[in-house]
Amino acid sequence: MTTPETSRVPRADPPLVADEVTMLRTFVNHYRATILRQCEGLTAHQLRTPHPPSTMTLAGLLKHLAYVEDVWFSVRLLGNEPAPPWDTVDWDADVDWDWNSALTETPQELTARFDAAVAASERILDEVLAQSADRQEDALDRLTARPGRQGPISLRWILVHMVEEYSRHAGHADLLREALDGATDL
Repeated sequence: MTTPETSRVPRADPPLVADEVTMLRTFVNHYRATILRQCEGLTAHQLRTPHPPSTMTLAGLLKHLAYVEDVWFSVRLLGNEPAPPWDTVDWDADVDWDWNSALTETPQELTARFDAAVAASERILDEVLAQSADRQEDALDRLTARPGRQGPISLRWILVHMVEEYSRHAGHADLLREALDGATDL
């Protein structure tokens, strides 16, 4: 069983004092690592196992969060088209396609997709922040190329939302992992 001492996934605690960009990015990265730790060392069967009455699985959670990364940073912020496999999904046929289709993927595929999505998001953030190298906080005011239902969204809002999205799902992952093998405090 994976423990905090045996985990191969590094996770830094967010600083108590830092500039806004560092604080937001560190919290997002902390929760990204938390999700990976909760999935670390599990078999495909374990990743696909829900804890009733919920149908949520750790496999679905990993794929969903990979989708979230692409949507917020590449699609919304930069205005790109969705990356594969999201670009060919019939969301009308299955609004939970990310969650459901994850059940056919291996742990390695799910982790690789998640890692690639996070790496792409980090590259995008680095590029956007580099455009405001003198004052990175100004980059947080950058508006999305694709607005939301209520209008343009700032990068600051996206990063705060990612903290919310990940922390919420980290709680789900905590419960799912503990139900699977009793592991806590990963």
